[in-house]
Amino acid sequence: MRIPPWLRIELPRGKGFSCTGALLGDLRLNTVCRSARCPNIFECYSRKVATFLILGAQCTRGCAFCNIGLGRPEPVDPDEPARVSEAVGRLELRHAVITSVTRDDLPDGGSTHFAAVLRRIRADHPQVSTEVLIPDFQGDRQALETVLAAEPGILNHNVETAPGLYPRIRPQAVYARSLELLRTAKELAQEASTKSGLMVGLGETDEEVRGVIRDLHAAACDIVTVGQYMRPSRKHPEVERYVHPDTFEEYAAYGRSLGVPHMFCAPLVRSSYNAELFARKETGA
Repeated sequence: MRIPPWLRIELPRGKGFSCTGALLGDLRLNTVCRSARCPNIFECYSRKVATFLILGAQCTRGCAFCNIGLGRPEPVDPDEPARVSEAVGRLELRHAVITSVTRDDLPDGGSTHFAAVLRRIRADHPQVSTEVLIPDFQGDRQALETVLAAEPGILNHNVETAPGLYPRIRPQAVYARSLELLRTAKELAQEASTKSGLMVGLGETDEEVRGVIRDLHAAACDIVTVGQYMRPSRKHPEVERYVHPDTFEEYAAYGRSLGVPHMFCAPLVRSSYNAELFARKETGA
Protein backbone atom coordinates (compact mmCIF):
# COMPACT_ATOMS: atom_id res chain seq x y z
CA MET A 1 0.00 0.00 0.00
CA ARG A 2 1.13 3.53 -0.73
CA ILE A 3 1.79 5.73 2.27
CA PRO A 4 -1.05 8.27 2.47
CA PRO A 5 -0.33 12.01 2.45
CA TRP A 6 -1.09 12.49 6.14
CA LEU A 7 1.88 10.24 7.01
CA ARG A 8 4.47 11.98 4.86
CA ILE A 9 7.22 13.57 6.92
CA GLU A 10 9.35 16.59 6.16
CA LEU A 11 13.09 16.23 6.62
CA PRO A 12 14.87 18.61 9.02
CA ARG A 13 16.10 21.91 7.63
CA GLY A 14 17.88 23.46 10.60
CA LYS A 15 20.91 22.55 12.69
CA GLY A 16 18.88 21.30 15.64
CA PHE A 17 18.58 17.75 14.36
CA SER A 18 22.31 17.18 13.90
CA CYS A 19 23.17 19.01 17.14
CA THR A 20 20.86 16.78 19.17
CA GLY A 21 22.25 13.65 17.56
CA ALA A 22 25.81 14.80 18.22
CA LEU A 23 25.07 15.60 21.86
CA LEU A 24 23.54 12.19 22.49
CA GLY A 25 26.43 10.51 20.70
CA ASP A 26 28.91 12.44 22.83
CA LEU A 27 27.18 11.21 25.98
CA ARG A 28 26.94 7.64 24.65
CA LEU A 29 23.18 7.53 25.10
CA ASN A 30 20.63 5.50 23.19
CA THR A 31 17.21 6.85 22.26
CA VAL A 32 14.08 5.00 21.30
CA CYS A 33 13.71 7.65 18.61
CA ARG A 34 16.64 6.24 16.67
CA SER A 35 16.62 2.61 17.84
CA ALA A 36 12.94 2.12 17.02
CA ARG A 37 13.12 4.25 13.84
CA CYS A 38 10.38 6.53 15.06
CA PRO A 39 8.90 8.59 12.20
CA ASN A 40 8.91 11.69 14.43
CA ILE A 41 12.66 11.70 15.03
CA PHE A 42 13.30 14.55 12.60
CA GLU A 43 10.78 16.83 14.27
CA CYS A 44 11.73 15.91 17.83
CA TYR A 45 15.52 16.05 17.41
CA SER A 46 15.13 19.39 15.62
CA ARG A 47 13.32 20.68 18.74
CA LYS A 48 16.05 19.25 21.02
CA VAL A 49 13.75 16.56 22.36
CA ALA A 50 14.53 12.86 22.73
CA THR A 51 13.28 9.82 24.63
CA PHE A 52 16.12 8.09 26.43
CA LEU A 53 16.52 4.34 26.00
CA ILE A 54 18.34 2.94 29.02
CA LEU A 55 19.73 -0.49 29.92
CA GLY A 56 21.47 -1.04 26.59
CA ALA A 57 20.36 -1.41 23.00
CA GLN A 58 19.66 -5.16 22.91
CA CYS A 59 16.29 -6.52 24.01
CA THR A 60 15.55 -9.95 25.49
CA ARG A 61 12.24 -10.10 23.61
CA GLY A 62 11.52 -10.04 19.91
CA CYS A 63 8.19 -8.29 19.41
CA ALA A 64 7.33 -8.46 15.72
CA PHE A 65 6.58 -4.74 15.33
CA CYS A 66 9.72 -3.44 17.01
CA ASN A 67 12.99 -2.40 15.37
CA ILE A 68 15.09 -2.69 18.54
CA GLY A 69 17.50 -5.57 18.23
CA LEU A 70 17.02 -8.94 19.91
CA GLY A 71 20.29 -10.14 21.32
CA ARG A 72 22.60 -10.64 24.25
CA PRO A 73 22.04 -7.73 26.65
CA GLU A 74 24.84 -5.43 27.74
CA PRO A 75 25.91 -5.13 31.38
CA VAL A 76 24.03 -2.46 33.32
CA ASP A 77 26.03 0.78 33.14
CA PRO A 78 26.19 2.45 36.58
CA ASP A 79 27.21 5.77 34.99
CA GLU A 80 24.16 5.96 32.73
CA PRO A 81 21.93 7.87 35.20
CA ALA A 82 24.50 10.67 35.37
CA ARG A 83 24.80 10.85 31.59
CA VAL A 84 21.02 10.91 31.13
CA SER A 85 20.78 13.71 33.67
CA GLU A 86 23.50 15.65 31.89
CA ALA A 87 21.61 15.30 28.62
CA VAL A 88 18.43 16.57 30.28
CA GLY A 89 20.33 19.69 31.29
CA ARG A 90 22.12 20.25 28.00
CA LEU A 91 18.93 19.77 26.00
CA GLU A 92 17.11 22.07 28.42
CA LEU A 93 14.25 19.63 28.75
CA ARG A 94 11.27 20.50 30.90
CA HIS A 95 9.85 16.97 30.72
CA ALA A 96 12.14 13.93 30.57
CA VAL A 97 10.90 10.60 29.18
CA ILE A 98 12.84 7.44 29.95
CA THR A 99 12.19 4.00 28.51
CA SER A 100 14.23 0.84 28.17
CA VAL A 101 14.70 -2.39 26.35
CA THR A 102 13.09 -5.34 28.12
CA ARG A 103 15.62 -7.00 30.42
CA ASP A 104 14.15 -10.36 31.38
CA ASP A 105 17.71 -11.44 32.18
CA LEU A 106 17.89 -9.17 35.24
CA PRO A 107 16.36 -10.33 38.55
CA ASP A 108 14.57 -6.99 38.98
CA GLY A 109 13.91 -6.42 35.28
CA GLY A 110 15.98 -3.24 35.43
CA SER A 111 13.65 -1.48 37.85
CA THR A 112 16.46 -0.41 40.18
CA HIS A 113 18.21 1.26 37.27
CA PHE A 114 15.01 3.07 36.27
CA ALA A 115 14.75 4.38 39.82
CA ALA A 116 18.39 5.49 39.80
CA VAL A 117 17.83 7.51 36.63
CA LEU A 118 14.73 9.16 38.08
CA ARG A 119 16.47 10.04 41.34
CA ARG A 120 19.46 11.53 39.55
CA ILE A 121 17.29 13.70 37.31
CA ARG A 122 15.31 14.94 40.32
CA ALA A 123 18.49 15.72 42.25
CA ASP A 124 20.08 17.65 39.37
CA HIS A 125 16.95 19.19 37.83
CA PRO A 126 14.16 19.43 40.42
CA GLN A 127 12.09 21.58 38.06
CA VAL A 128 11.94 18.84 35.38
CA SER A 129 8.90 16.54 35.31
CA THR A 130 9.52 12.88 34.54
CA GLU A 131 7.82 10.06 32.71
CA VAL A 132 8.81 6.41 32.43
CA LEU A 133 7.73 3.91 29.81
CA ILE A 134 8.39 0.58 31.47
CA PRO A 135 8.29 -3.08 30.40
CA ASP A 136 5.97 -5.47 32.24
CA PHE A 137 8.74 -6.76 34.59
CA GLN A 138 7.15 -10.20 34.06
CA GLY A 139 4.45 -9.19 36.51
CA ASP A 140 6.87 -8.57 39.40
CA ARG A 141 5.03 -6.27 41.81
CA GLN A 142 8.20 -5.44 43.74
CA ALA A 143 9.89 -4.20 40.56
CA LEU A 144 6.92 -1.92 39.89
CA GLU A 145 7.04 -0.65 43.47
CA THR A 146 10.74 0.14 43.04
CA VAL A 147 10.03 2.39 40.06
CA LEU A 148 7.05 4.07 41.71
CA ALA A 149 9.08 4.76 44.86
CA ALA A 150 11.27 7.04 42.72
CA GLU A 151 8.13 9.11 42.05
CA PRO A 152 7.78 9.46 38.28
CA GLY A 153 5.10 11.96 37.34
CA ILE A 154 3.72 9.62 34.68
CA LEU A 155 4.05 5.85 34.53
CA ASN A 156 3.50 4.48 31.05
CA HIS A 157 3.23 0.88 29.95
CA ASN A 158 1.96 0.14 26.47
CA VAL A 159 -0.42 -2.67 25.62
CA GLU A 160 0.67 -2.06 21.99
CA THR A 161 -2.10 -3.96 20.17
CA ALA A 162 -5.37 -5.85 20.54
CA PRO A 163 -5.18 -9.06 22.62
CA GLY A 164 -6.09 -11.28 19.67
CA LEU A 165 -2.88 -10.23 17.91
CA TYR A 166 -0.53 -10.98 20.83
CA PRO A 167 0.49 -14.48 19.63
CA ARG A 168 1.72 -12.99 16.34
CA ILE A 169 2.87 -9.52 17.42
CA ARG A 170 3.86 -9.83 21.11
CA PRO A 171 4.33 -13.57 21.76
CA GLN A 172 6.30 -13.10 25.00
CA ALA A 173 3.87 -10.60 26.50
CA VAL A 174 0.54 -11.17 28.23
CA TYR A 175 -2.29 -8.69 27.66
CA ALA A 176 -3.93 -9.33 31.04
CA ARG A 177 -0.59 -8.89 32.78
CA SER A 178 -0.11 -5.49 31.19
CA LEU A 179 -3.57 -4.37 32.30
CA GLU A 180 -2.87 -5.61 35.81
CA LEU A 181 0.38 -3.63 35.91
CA LEU A 182 -1.48 -0.43 35.04
CA ARG A 183 -4.22 -1.15 37.54
CA THR A 184 -1.71 -1.90 40.29
CA ALA A 185 0.33 1.20 39.51
CA LYS A 186 -2.74 3.38 40.03
CA GLU A 187 -3.53 1.63 43.30
CA LEU A 188 0.03 2.02 44.60
CA ALA A 189 0.63 5.62 43.55
CA GLN A 190 -2.60 7.51 42.99
CA GLU A 191 -0.68 10.78 42.70
CA ALA A 192 1.07 9.50 39.56
CA SER A 193 -0.71 9.48 36.21
CA THR A 194 -0.88 6.19 34.32
CA LYS A 195 -0.61 6.02 30.57
CA SER A 196 -0.80 3.37 27.87
CA GLY A 197 -0.98 3.18 24.11
CA LEU A 198 -1.54 0.99 21.11
CA MET A 199 -0.88 0.94 17.39
CA VAL A 200 -3.41 0.37 14.64
CA GLY A 201 -2.78 -1.15 11.24
CA LEU A 202 -1.57 -4.57 12.36
CA GLY A 203 -4.78 -6.42 11.54
CA GLU A 204 -7.11 -5.31 14.32
CA THR A 205 -10.66 -4.07 13.76
CA ASP A 206 -12.09 -0.78 14.99
CA GLU A 207 -14.22 -2.70 17.48
CA GLU A 208 -11.08 -4.34 18.85
CA VAL A 209 -9.52 -0.90 19.25
CA ARG A 210 -12.58 0.25 21.17
CA GLY A 211 -12.30 -2.90 23.28
CA VAL A 212 -8.73 -2.05 24.25
CA ILE A 213 -9.79 1.50 25.13
CA ARG A 214 -12.54 0.06 27.35
CA ASP A 215 -10.02 -2.21 29.06
CA LEU A 216 -7.63 0.68 29.67
CA HIS A 217 -10.44 2.76 31.13
CA ALA A 218 -11.36 -0.14 33.42
CA ALA A 219 -7.72 -0.24 34.53
CA ALA A 220 -8.04 3.46 35.54
CA CYS A 221 -5.65 4.67 32.85
CA ASP A 222 -5.42 8.47 32.79
CA ILE A 223 -3.83 8.89 29.35
CA VAL A 224 -4.38 6.73 26.27
CA THR A 225 -2.51 7.15 22.99
CA VAL A 226 -3.42 5.57 19.64
CA GLY A 227 -1.17 5.88 16.59
CA GLN A 228 -0.56 4.31 13.19
CA TYR A 229 1.79 1.33 12.95
CA MET A 230 4.59 2.08 10.50
CA ARG A 231 6.66 -0.81 9.20
CA PRO A 232 10.30 -0.22 10.25
CA SER A 233 11.73 -2.54 7.57
CA ARG A 234 10.78 -5.32 5.18
CA LYS A 235 11.58 -7.81 7.95
CA HIS A 236 8.64 -6.55 9.98
CA PRO A 237 4.91 -7.28 9.52
CA GLU A 238 3.26 -5.44 6.68
CA VAL A 239 0.84 -2.63 7.38
CA GLU A 240 -2.66 -4.09 7.07
CA ARG A 241 -4.38 -0.71 6.77
CA TYR A 242 -3.72 3.00 7.02
CA VAL A 243 -6.31 4.46 9.34
CA HIS A 244 -7.79 7.80 8.29
CA PRO A 245 -7.35 10.76 10.66
CA ASP A 246 -11.13 10.98 11.05
CA THR A 247 -11.16 7.48 12.53
CA PHE A 248 -8.49 8.48 15.05
CA GLU A 249 -10.77 11.33 16.10
CA GLU A 250 -13.55 8.78 16.56
CA TYR A 251 -11.28 6.68 18.81
CA ALA A 252 -10.56 9.77 20.92
CA ALA A 253 -14.24 10.68 21.17
CA TYR A 254 -15.10 7.12 22.20
CA GLY A 255 -12.49 7.11 24.98
CA ARG A 256 -13.69 10.46 26.28
CA SER A 257 -17.28 9.19 26.26
CA LEU A 258 -16.19 6.38 28.58
CA GLY A 259 -14.50 8.82 30.92
CA VAL A 260 -10.83 8.45 29.96
CA PRO A 261 -9.40 11.82 31.06
CA HIS A 262 -6.97 12.27 28.18
CA MET A 263 -7.14 10.68 24.73
CA PHE A 264 -4.40 11.45 22.20
CA CYS A 265 -5.16 9.76 18.89
CA ALA A 266 -3.67 10.63 15.51
CA PRO A 267 -1.65 8.84 12.81
CA LEU A 268 1.76 10.03 14.05
CA VAL A 269 1.02 9.87 17.77
CA ARG A 270 3.51 7.76 19.70
CA SER A 271 3.87 7.17 23.44
CA SER A 272 6.48 9.87 23.89
CA TYR A 273 5.59 12.15 20.98
CA ASN A 274 4.80 15.60 22.40
CA ALA A 275 4.88 13.96 25.83
CA GLU A 276 5.52 17.29 27.53
CA LEU A 277 2.33 18.70 26.04
CA PHE A 278 0.36 15.64 27.14
CA ALA A 279 1.86 15.84 30.62
CA ARG A 280 0.96 19.47 31.03
CA LYS A 281 -2.61 18.85 29.92
CA GLU A 282 -2.81 16.04 32.46
CA THR A 283 -1.48 18.18 35.32
CA GLY A 284 -3.14 21.38 34.23
CA ALA A 285 0.24 23.16 34.08
